[in-house]
Amino acid sequence: MNPSRLGFAQAAAMAVLAPVAVPRRAGAQTPKLRVSMSPFDAGAASGYAFESGIFAKHGLDVELYTGGANGSAIAAAVAAGQIEIGSGNTLAIATAHEHGVPFVFVAPAGDWSSKAPSGALVVAAPSPIRLARDLAGKTIGVALIHGLAEIAVRTWIDKNGGTSGGVKFLELPYSTMGAAITSGRIDAAHVEEPTLSNLDPAAFRTVAVPSNAIALQWCEGGYFCMSDFARTHPDIVRKFADAMAETADWANNNHDATARILEKYSGSAVNPKMPRMFYPEHLRAEEIQPLIDAAARYGVLKATFPAQELFAPGL
Repeated sequence: MNPSRLGFAQAAAMAVLAPVAVPRRAGAQTPKLRVSMSPFDAGAASGYAFESGIFAKHGLDVELYTGGANGSAIAAAVAAGQIEIGSGNTLAIATAHEHGVPFVFVAPAGDWSSKAPSGALVVAAPSPIRLARDLAGKTIGVALIHGLAEIAVRTWIDKNGGTSGGVKFLELPYSTMGAAITSGRIDAAHVEEPTLSNLDPAAFRTVAVPSNAIALQWCEGGYFCMSDFARTHPDIVRKFADAMAETADWANNNHDATARILEKYSGSAVNPKMPRMFYPEHLRAEEIQPLIDAAARYGVLKATFPAQELFAPGL
């Protein structure tokens, strides 16, 4: 099997079973806390904490891990001991939990918020699709089959008079979704930022904001570590959680500063029209449970379970 196509839980499980040796710096007595930072808003809060000095303020000597932009790579790095704390979406962590991979959340990374929607279901401007029932038998583009977008779209369809069982989903990169709609390859697509803000409003039309059907605010992802690390380093976990809480407040109120940091790590300009991620200060079970329940409803998870099972002890 090609490792690049492994699922999040599969990659993590393989890494747990076959950990890799990680070189340590000569003479280092206490390794730095290695934390992932992804070059997009949902995974960049650790970068904001690092660049703003908040990590240092809380007594954390952090080394940013920027080599894993995708969830599987980050999960494998955490499971193999290459980094201590990674970022991942909530569905991926829940799936890993279901497969027995001992990941636990230590802080939230970002929330879906209806006040700043970062994704939408779009169609071609002249398309007759306007209602949930109009999608019967249609093909919808999503970034990942059985991922967050598919769950959100299915939830919206079924809550608004349609039947998601007859809808087909096609996995596509965001960059190709617009062309796939105009060519007729797909009938609609769930498009995320920053692609969404760059679509021509004369050529495309928004039908719905499906993620609102899961909840008006829910946790899209968080920072996680191995349960053994959380158990043996409770002081570090608490300092990290406190630092990320302060970072959330700072980031929500300093979009210009976070845009500059995001541009530094991504190498791309941040579109000023793009809705920015909302960062919650603390993990809340009530902001994670709706997604777990929806994932179980559509068979992405085998069964629902209490969201608190995903939290590190004491959080």
